[in-house]
Amino acid sequence: MTDDEIIDVCRRIAQERQAPPPAPPEAVAEAERVIGFAFPALLRRLYTEVSNGGFGPIDGVPPVDVGSWQEHIAVPYENGPDPSGRIPAGVVPLYDWGCTMWSMIDFRDPDGAMWSNADGDCWRQGITFGQWLVAATDGKLRFAWPDGVPPESEWHRPNAPAGQQES
Repeated sequence: MTDDEIIDVCRRIAQERQAPPPAPPEAVAEAERVIGFAFPALLRRLYTEVSNGGFGPIDGVPPVDVGSWQEHIAVPYENGPDPSGRIPAGVVPLYDWGCTMWSMIDFRDPDGAMWSNADGDCWRQGITFGQWLVAATDGKLRFAWPDGVPPESEWHRPNAPAGQQES
C-alpha cells in the first residue's frame, strides 16, 4: 500500500472515530525540537493532514501537543533520551498497549522503523511505520514480542484465567 493509500484509509478511520482535526504544523515542529529528530514523512503527514492523533490501532496514537504526548513523550525527551541506554535516541513511544508495553517509532529512519518496548527492554519489530499501520487497519496488528513469544509471567501465561492474559 502506498503512503497516499494509507493516508486515505487512516482519514476514513479518523472520521469514523470522530478523531480531532489535523495538528498545527507548529505542534509538530515543537515535538521535533523536543525529540531532536524530524518526524518520519508518513507520520508527519498523518498528524498534519489527517488528525492530531486517533489514527492507528484501537483508540489510536496520542495527539502531538497534549495529554499522553506530553506525559509519555515530550517530558522524558526534555531531559534527553532514555538514561538507561535501553532505548536509542530518536526511538519514540507511539502507541501504548498498556502494562508498560509500547510500540515505538524510529525518527532516525525516514520510513519510521518500528520498535517494541516492554518492561524496559527494547527491540526492533522488523517492519516500517507504514506496514504497522496497514496491519492495524486490517485488524491484524498485535504487540510484537521478540521472536513472537511473550515472556513467561503471571500476565503472559498461555493458560492464564480470562482477563489476565495479554492480547
